[in-house]
Amino acid sequence: MRALEAFHDSERVLRLAAETFFGQLSAQCEGILVVDASSRIVWTDDRWQRNMTSLGFSSIEQIIGRPVEEVVPHTLMRHVVETGKPILLDILENKAGTYLVSRFPLRDDSGTVIGAVGLILYDEIESLKPLIGKLGRLQSELALAHKELARQRRTRYTFSNFVGNSERALEVKSRARRAAVLNTTVLLLGETGTGKELVAQAIHAASRRARGAFIAVNVAAIPETLLEAEFFGVAPGAYTGADRRGRDGKFALADGGTLFLDEIGDMPLALQAKLLRVLQEREVEPLGSNTMKRVDVRVIAASSVDLATLVAGGRFRADLYYRLNVLPIRLPPLRERVEDLEPLCEHLLEQIALEHEMLPKEIERDALEALARMPWPGNVRELRNVLERACSLWDGMRLTRDALRALLPEIDTDDASAESTAPREYPAPAASDGETAATAIGGAAAVALADSSLALTLPQRVADLERLAIREALQATGGNRLRAARRLGIARATLYQKLAQFPELAVDEVR
Repeated sequence: MRALEAFHDSERVLRLAAETFFGQLSAQCEGILVVDASSRIVWTDDRWQRNMTSLGFSSIEQIIGRPVEEVVPHTLMRHVVETGKPILLDILENKAGTYLVSRFPLRDDSGTVIGAVGLILYDEIESLKPLIGKLGRLQSELALAHKELARQRRTRYTFSNFVGNSERALEVKSRARRAAVLNTTVLLLGETGTGKELVAQAIHAASRRARGAFIAVNVAAIPETLLEAEFFGVAPGAYTGADRRGRDGKFALADGGTLFLDEIGDMPLALQAKLLRVLQEREVEPLGSNTMKRVDVRVIAASSVDLATLVAGGRFRADLYYRLNVLPIRLPPLRERVEDLEPLCEHLLEQIALEHEMLPKEIERDALEALARMPWPGNVRELRNVLERACSLWDGMRLTRDALRALLPEIDTDDASAESTAPREYPAPAASDGETAATAIGGAAAVALADSSLALTLPQRVADLERLAIREALQATGGNRLRAARRLGIARATLYQKLAQFPELAVDEVR
């Protein structure tokens, strides 16, 4: 009866169980080592002392009072003392051999850690070699996985990969190099296919964060319900089906490096507020957690739409826009830097040849002239697609206009005979006996222009004539800029420059 009553004293039962367990364990183990709160050896049993010779010591006096690491290489006894947590099962390897060991913290009556005890559970390790071999293979595979993951998180591009020597291209490189030196937030703006991620990787590679991870996230490609977890991570057991160990978010993965947020304009408003807090406070709160985690991340955001327009429409937070728009870099579309078309084609053709293990093809001048007149809504990405398809379908080693004709229906024989990429001087219409040059240009409107321009300087008169000629060309072609440029005898890039010079013409064209 007394024995049954004893079991109602839970503390006594636990103490007895612990004493019994430890007593049996120590009786069956191959050696015991005890250290104090400073991780210095204070006691060993006779069985453990059999290892002294293999460790380089001849007497127990030589090891008592010494730090445990000086006696037992690779031991984790100090870790147990510092953390107060046991290591129930471990494999210890050193010059004395390979052992299966267990380590426990020692506590006083107040619960303070005053040392640790280590037990050699098994020293005849031959029968454990299959297990150790499997563990070794798993460690090797884990190391390879970490190495591959690190490789994937390194950047592939530098500033040399942004091909072009035009004024617009050089301006982008200059601002991007300035951004690499700083540690501020960068906002990349430009149409799709202009190379925003390439520039983001180049900035990271040239910055002091180059050794850190480069994590790229396309906001538009992630379902809205998963965005918060992707960015900030998930605490263990945060919701049904969540990983019991939790999961790091992209901010945690990019800690010490760079986080590239592509298509930031597609981020929901609710998440924008949390992103703003992370940028300001430099800390994240995983989903389902009540603790904040400090992060050191440099954010590079990108958008193919005008964020200022989204702000005006209430679809993007103004405060987040101001926080991102610290150092904006606008990447020009391909149509605004057609002078870079030739080096771009050469670079892309070399890339294509390497990827497909083939000799690089060259591109003829007539093909370049045809490409220069294309609108390229997909920019460099679209150009690469056209060149790769042409290389696959064309047998010759030189890409001609004929090689592109099947891929680009806009190119035809009639245009080839009527066009030239170099600007052409068109003679003014011949005036009859009673006809002035102004009436030959444009009727009554031109007469009014001629009459009113008598007091203007020559550059002003030329500008007025250019404005009138461009307006007539746009009206005659129904606003088609490509046909208008052909009608005027100038390159389309030149027409775009003139439209930027005369913005009222673009308004008229829309009307």
